[in-house]
Amino acid sequence: MAAAARRAGRSLDAVTLVAVTKTHPVHVVRQAYKAGLREFGENRVGEAEAKIPAFQQVAPPEPPRWHMIGHLQRRKVRLALALFQLFHSVDSLRLAQRIERIAAEDEKVVPVLLEVNVSGEASKYGFELSSAKPEKEREAFFEQVEQVLALPHLEIRGLMTMAPIVSDPEQARPVFVNLRTLRDTLSRRFPGADWRELSMGMTDDFEVAIEEGATMIRVGRAIFGARNV
Repeated sequence: MAAAARRAGRSLDAVTLVAVTKTHPVHVVRQAYKAGLREFGENRVGEAEAKIPAFQQVAPPEPPRWHMIGHLQRRKVRLALALFQLFHSVDSLRLAQRIERIAAEDEKVVPVLLEVNVSGEASKYGFELSSAKPEKEREAFFEQVEQVLALPHLEIRGLMTMAPIVSDPEQARPVFVNLRTLRDTLSRRFPGADWRELSMGMTDDFEVAIEEGATMIRVGRAIFGARNV
């Protein structure tokens, strides 16, 4: 991380490492916490429902921040809001509206990132921005962003994307460049919103992501080893 930040002329302090604990047991998360990690990411609400309370039974002196980084089903929003402090994967207007309705009940404001599919992979979630008619697609996306920004109990803090799994990290660079460029466009179009975060980059490509402006990287295997499946 430090080497990539230096190459880009950035401060390492500008990049948050989110340790992805998917499939790894609570005692491993505690070891990571003792090693100094404070930001943890989970992909599934069902797994987090057991893991997060178990971790917090032994109250740490500095509570970690839990990130929801996987696809969030609308029927699980209520439970997720009780577990996570930041949502990376708000991938549709309907999901944003569901979060708004439930957050309004408790009068809480939920920090979120908008997940955008800029790679064009059909397997990826997110607002789609890679069709054969990009201008029409972008305008539709901007209209949806405007509607999300109007939701009083959501606070947009930036964007997230998933790059394709590739053998050469350089092949992921255009995806990260596209997300950064989109963020800059949104900052100009909606200057009243906070677009500070770019959540992009994982174990195999996080260095390239940092070089292209990532403020959050989501790393699991490089920290914890292979997943326990």
